Amino acid sequence: MSVEHGNGSARVEVIAHQEAKHGNYCCGDSYFYKETDKEFVCALADGLGSGPYALESSQAVVNVIEQHMHQSIDFIITKCNEVLLNKRGAVLGILRMNFHSERFSFTSIGNIGIVMITPNGERKRNIPVGGFLSGVPRLYKVLEDKLIPGSSFFMFTDGVNDRTLSAKTFASHRLDFIVESFVKQKAIRNQDDTTFIAMKYK
Repeated sequence: MSVEHGNGSARVEVIAHQEAKHGNYCCGDSYFYKETDKEFVCALADGLGSGPYALESSQAVVNVIEQHMHQSIDFIITKCNEVLLNKRGAVLGILRMNFHSERFSFTSIGNIGIVMITPNGERKRNIPVGGFLSGVPRLYKVLEDKLIPGSSFFMFTDGVNDRTLSAKTFASHRLDFIVESFVKQKAIRNQDDTTFIAMKYK
């Protein structure tokens, strides 16, 4: 189990919690985030299955996004498909915050979940597009909305039991308390790899 804190003095605060499937020495999920003067990008990939081959697929996808984070979503998805041609495949979620336009966009292929909570407590949730990346074109949609200061975003793989992500989980405005509550509620299924990323646009 590992918890990573990042971007403490930047526009976006990030805390990531990751845990491998029970009995495995490595997690098949990979993630990446980076902030520039213009934007913030976070990507979360879940390799099919578990163990080192799942990690190989998810890491290959994340490497592509890290190299091409400023490119269009269409370009990124195409490149991710190319790198998975002879691998297991992966599901993928990409969140982009544009500081200049004050908009955010999210794309999900497969069961990567995202929850957004506005400063006034309004909760929005995406509906993922089914399927996974495996070297062939996939249908996907890009959701876009206004980026409101003080909003929080939560991305997670299917190792998270979303039924336990109750209002109590998100009761605090502090990300560290939210992640701690998530862990205490045992929102983790030991039967699968788990990654839970909490982000706040300050």
